[in-house]
Amino acid sequence: MYRRHCAAAAITLVCAMAVLASPVQAFAAPAPPSPAPAPSTKKTLEEVRQEIDGLYRAAGSATDAYNLAEEKAKKQSGEIVKLAQAIVEGQAKIAELKDRAGAQARDEYRNAGLPPGARLMLSGDPQLFLDGISRTRQGQKATKGLLGEMNRTQEDLQTYTQDASTNWTKLEANRVKQAKAKKKINAQIAAAKKLESQLEKKERARLLQLEQEAEYKSQTAWLSSGALKEINREASAHGKKAVAFATAKIGLPYVWGAEGPKSYDCSGLTSQAWAAAGRPIPRTSQEQWRQLPHIAIKDMRPGDLIIYHSDASHVGMYIGDGAIVHAPRPGRNVTLAGAGSMEILGVVRPDK
Repeated sequence: MYRRHCAAAAITLVCAMAVLASPVQAFAAPAPPSPAPAPSTKKTLEEVRQEIDGLYRAAGSATDAYNLAEEKAKKQSGEIVKLAQAIVEGQAKIAELKDRAGAQARDEYRNAGLPPGARLMLSGDPQLFLDGISRTRQGQKATKGLLGEMNRTQEDLQTYTQDASTNWTKLEANRVKQAKAKKKINAQIAAAKKLESQLEKKERARLLQLEQEAEYKSQTAWLSSGALKEINREASAHGKKAVAFATAKIGLPYVWGAEGPKSYDCSGLTSQAWAAAGRPIPRTSQEQWRQLPHIAIKDMRPGDLIIYHSDASHVGMYIGDGAIVHAPRPGRNVTLAGAGSMEILGVVRPDK
């Protein structure tokens, strides 16, 4: 019994040692699942086109802000010059009035400081007395008028000074606006140019093609709406002159803030064209939209201005047959385009 028990124990021990001595198969921990490939972050050319278009539109809006601030600054500078001239004239007038008052005072001093009435009483001549009373009254009236004029001149001078100070404050505020708008314009244009510079030559050519296709698609949709069915009106005499001026500038480069003669931005072209036609209009597309009479598209005639985008940041001149002449954006020249190639906000007429 004891021997069987020992044998069993020995067998168990041998088996255990055999198991321990046998080669062990290693099992690695399950590998984590491979991550899904990251989506491509490269933009399509159409996305790049839209981004560039957005940057240039933002630059156009900032250009309008710059032009408006510049126009106001010019006006305020002119007002300050006029007020300065008025202040100088007022000071000269006060000096003259003071001289006249001093002359009267010196005259009284030479007469021993006696009032006019006392001097007359001492004369002893009735006729001289009566004549003297008349002259005294005239002198008193003149003195009263002199003092009143001096007071009014001093009040005017004070008003001129206050107005000049107010206009100077406004001028400085508009210069700050100009500086901010200029910084924004340059930043937007630089960003757009950087995007374009990163494209290969073939991609840039394709980008231009996409731009033209987008304009064609928009123009086709506008024409398909029947927009031209009733547009057959003749230009006015002023309108013909404005169209002639604008179309003569085709091929000149777009430069933001420019109003000729060698380059233009969009509203610089339209404002100068109408100035040449004898009808000055606001400098910016936003002010043109705000101040000029609005016209229904069906009543449009050559010379009218089409305002584009919801913020009125672009303008072109209608020349007939569904076309406009405009200065598009930096990197482009004054050119012809379809009137419906951009989002139309409305139409204004400078000579209504």
